[in-house]
Amino acid sequence: MIKKLKSMKILIASSVCPDAIEELRHHHDVACAFNASEDELKRVVKDRDILVFRSGVQITAAVMESAPNLQLLIRAGSGLDNLDVDYAANRGIQLIRVPQPGARAVAELTFGLMLALARQILVADRQLRAGHWTKSETTGYLLRGKVLGVVGVGNIGTCVAEMGRAWGMEVIGCVENPSPTIAEQLSQRGIRLADLQEVLTSADFVSIHVPLTDSTRNLIGAAALSSMKPGGFLVNMARGGVVDERALLEALSQGRQPAGAALDVHQAEGEGKISPLASLPNVVLTPHIGATTVDTQREIGQRIIETVQAFEHQPIVSTRQ
Repeated sequence: MIKKLKSMKILIASSVCPDAIEELRHHHDVACAFNASEDELKRVVKDRDILVFRSGVQITAAVMESAPNLQLLIRAGSGLDNLDVDYAANRGIQLIRVPQPGARAVAELTFGLMLALARQILVADRQLRAGHWTKSETTGYLLRGKVLGVVGVGNIGTCVAEMGRAWGMEVIGCVENPSPTIAEQLSQRGIRLADLQEVLTSADFVSIHVPLTDSTRNLIGAAALSSMKPGGFLVNMARGGVVDERALLEALSQGRQPAGAALDVHQAEGEGKISPLASLPNVVLTPHIGATTVDTQREIGQRIIETVQAFEHQPIVSTRQ
């Protein structure tokens, strides 16, 4: 049966820009279920046509199976590790990602974390709050003139690399499937294509920007950490499972490389979860806030509205049995 939907039933399963939610509510039936369990999602998604989500919520096959009318998934971001992609594809559920707005925000936070590590900003802050004037003991490093290694030169990684060039850094990067064409494209942006091993051994700052897949899980483990350049810093902006946190804890605790690490993503995320790295002074931890800026979320919200509008006016095949 072919039909053209005018007003759709939308489930927003993650917190997005409130203005976007209100705009959607002017034209559609919108339900919100933030921080919901799988059972709760299965209940509220039953009659929905569209599901909007970010990271932090698992969109499983069981959730989608509970929604016979589900026709469109909108991922307000880039990663797909929390979605059963195969099930969605087999069901013919359309998937639209909104990765571009978050790239700049993630890249800017990457540099914030790099600066925090290079200049010991958090250490100096804690000391000053405790009444200790550690001006003569607190030193650091410039970013200019250093080698920035980008693991995963995709949408976000390229933005980080270009910002590194603007800071006066030498930038090298690696991708999963290198080719002469990719090498030439990156070279035109001032990025030299290398393999992972060269990135690890050469870079003063290693920044991780790969999706979490079977091939990238624990990509940065004990062997990778031990091959890092002495004095180098590690920044993980990808997914928690890409870095083996146990191996990282052991390396940092024993004074091996890296010299410090910053993580915006973690193997265990959510309220009440404490990182095993939390007690280390040379570690900076943030709660997966890479894309969480007012500007970014406003732009993502607008993209969601535009996506719904475009989908609203196209003929679609009903999955209603």
